[in-house]
Amino acid sequence: MIAEQLEDKARSIRRDIIEMAHRSSSPHVGSALSCVDILASLYFSVLRLEPWERRDVFILSKAHASMVLYATLVAREIMPEGVLETYCRAGGRLPAHLDKTTGRGIECSAGSLGHGFSIGLGMAYGFKQQRTDRRVYVMIGDGESQEGSIWEGALFAPRMGLDNFTAIMDCNDLQGYGRPTEICSFEPVVEKWQAFGWHVCEADGHDHDAILSALAEDSCGKPKIVVARTVKGKGVSFMENELVWHYYIVTDQHREAALKEL
Repeated sequence: MIAEQLEDKARSIRRDIIEMAHRSSSPHVGSALSCVDILASLYFSVLRLEPWERRDVFILSKAHASMVLYATLVAREIMPEGVLETYCRAGGRLPAHLDKTTGRGIECSAGSLGHGFSIGLGMAYGFKQQRTDRRVYVMIGDGESQEGSIWEGALFAPRMGLDNFTAIMDCNDLQGYGRPTEICSFEPVVEKWQAFGWHVCEADGHDHDAILSALAEDSCGKPKIVVARTVKGKGVSFMENELVWHYYIVTDQHREAALKEL
């Protein structure tokens, strides 16, 4: 799928995120909006999804941004469209954090930061043992990379030769209580992952061509991480790069203004 088509998909996904956040009066809309372009690129141009039994695996380790995965799975017709109306509502089907029992396309339960990354590494190791060509892609947050389990996994992957594993770091430089670079800095992030034995790419996380190019880059037999530079709340001007949209609620007025922009 070409970049223009991916932009259309991403815009539709963002609209669904705004609607979900508004209906449920729930937080994390900024976190979901920052990684829309990456998921659109993955699900519409990169992941092998058929046959389903041999599909590539995607795990959203920053699972508080679950709205972006739900909306993308619906856009890709992996989940039924009407299910989005049940997000984070009494008696609903879709929880605020990911639950593997929710339905098709949710590969693991996640929410405790750092765990989805390690689960994905275990899957990649299992695929290696089975001599299958299935691949694993895991998205982590930059704030999430403060977790020790991320760096334990970063040591494990090269040791096990997991060249079937790709991590994508959503670097929007905003977490719940401030900027990661000011709270517990992970920089220089590229050099650190290189030192751990990973193939590292950097990309504009809102440029579909740049994302696809980084994901396609030969990792030379190493696990790969794409450091994607993004903007929290991307696509809605008054949400962009604003800390409050980690937890702020989408009111009627916010919804109207956001959908008008989109």
